[in-house]
Amino acid sequence: MEAAKRKKLQRAGWKIGSTQDFLGLSDEETAFVELKLGLSERLRIRRVNSGLSQDDFAKRIGSSQSRVAKMEASDPSVSLDLLVRGLLATGATPKEIGTAIARRHVA
Repeated sequence: MEAAKRKKLQRAGWKIGSTQDFLGLSDEETAFVELKLGLSERLRIRRVNSGLSQDDFAKRIGSSQSRVAKMEASDPSVSLDLLVRGLLATGATPKEIGTAIARRHVA
């Protein structure tokens, strides 16, 4: 957010902070959320770039379209294990998976 807009909002009584502040998350909880978001985002990108629909990808990994949608949305019911296995099924390398995680942590 640009500085002028931030100051204007603060003068109007708005409190400016991060999602971590708003939700009261610890550093570890924030890192976990960012990790899942990075993996989910990379999974969606790889699936789309492969020309696969969610349904086609679900069949490839032995799951359902709704589960793939949850994977791509970082649904809390989706485990890190499932995200990583999904990425590997798209042909992602461990290095690419690491890069997907690292990008979300760049300040």
